[in-house]
Amino acid sequence: MAKYSSKINKIRSFALSLIFIGFIVMYIGIYFRTSPIIMTIFMLLGLIFIIASTVVYFWIGMLSTKTIQVKCPNCGKPTKMLGRVDMCMYCREPLTLDPNLEGKQFNEDYNHKKESN
Repeated sequence: MAKYSSKINKIRSFALSLIFIGFIVMYIGIYFRTSPIIMTIFMLLGLIFIIASTVVYFWIGMLSTKTIQVKCPNCGKPTKMLGRVDMCMYCREPLTLDPNLEGKQFNEDYNHKKESN
């Protein structure tokens, strides 16, 4: 069984991982203290990862203002939906607003436009 999570949480996790990658790259740069040019390259590369994380967080923040907020039928908490199918952010209940998809096996491919099911 595949492990699914909500799209918003996936994107936020990706942005968080960019921050950690940036810090790790910067720490690697500390090992090159004897070569200021290489150290500066690693520091700038780490900074680019952190700036990319900021851009992703801003993008998902703007995207989440356009989501549909629904009440999960399983846990009763309000959750945000992106696309035709999504998962509850709290209990991972499959959610859909498309009546044609009710009762079908959950598949993230339903969010692609080429999928006509």
